[in-house]
Amino acid sequence: MKLLRQGVLRQGVLALGAGVFAATLLAFAGPAFRGEADAAMEPPVNPVKLKPVSAFGDIKNPNERAVALFEEAGKVIMSPRCMNCHPATERPTQTDKMRPHQPLVVRGEGGMGAAGGLACNTCHHETNFDPAGVPGHPQWHLAPLEMAWQGKSLGQICEQIKDPKRNDGKDMAALVKHMAEDSLVGWAWAPGANRTPAPGTQKEFGDLIKAWAAAGGACPKIVANTRG
Repeated sequence: MKLLRQGVLRQGVLALGAGVFAATLLAFAGPAFRGEADAAMEPPVNPVKLKPVSAFGDIKNPNERAVALFEEAGKVIMSPRCMNCHPATERPTQTDKMRPHQPLVVRGEGGMGAAGGLACNTCHHETNFDPAGVPGHPQWHLAPLEMAWQGKSLGQICEQIKDPKRNDGKDMAALVKHMAEDSLVGWAWAPGANRTPAPGTQKEFGDLIKAWAAAGGACPKIVANTRG
C-alpha cells in the first residue's frame, strides 16, 4: 500500500513538472505562434507603389508629362480591383486572377444583374462580408458595356474615359472628381477578404489624374492589346 501511494505521488510530481514545463514553453513560444497567426490574418499589401506627382516635374513637354502621369495612374486602372468590374462581356470577373464570376451573373439593367436572375445586391450588401469573402458597397454594380476596359490597352482606356459618350457624360472636372473621391472607386483600396488592394492610395491616384488633366490629358499611344 505504501509503495502504491509512493508511485501515485511520484506520477503526480512528474505530471506537475510536465505541466509547469509546458506552461513555461507556451509563455515564451505563444507570442511567436500568435504573431504568425496574426500575420496570416493581416490584409495583403500591394507591393506596387505609385510615384508622387512631383516625380514628373522634370518632364517639360506637357503632353509627355501627361502621358507619363496617366501611365503611372494606369497601375491602378489595370489592376484586378478595377478590371473585374469593367468586363468586356456581360459577365464580371473576380479574384486577382480575374476568373469568371461564380455564381453565374450578368450585367443586366443598370449593371445590377439580369431581371429575373441574380441581382448584385442579392449577395453584395453595403459593406464587405469577410467571413464569406463577399465584397460590398451601397452602390455595388458593374460598369456599363461602353465603359468596358478588359482587353484594351491603357491608351484605349484613356481615350475612352475622356469621351463623354462613353463615360456617363462626364467632363474632365467631373472625371477627376469621380476618380479621386467616389467611394465605389475607393473600395479598390479596402477590398477585404485577403484581396490585394489597388496600388498606392485613392488620394495618390486622384492626384495623378488631376495632374494628368492639368497637363492637357494626353493619352499613351494606342497599341493593340492581344490578351484575349
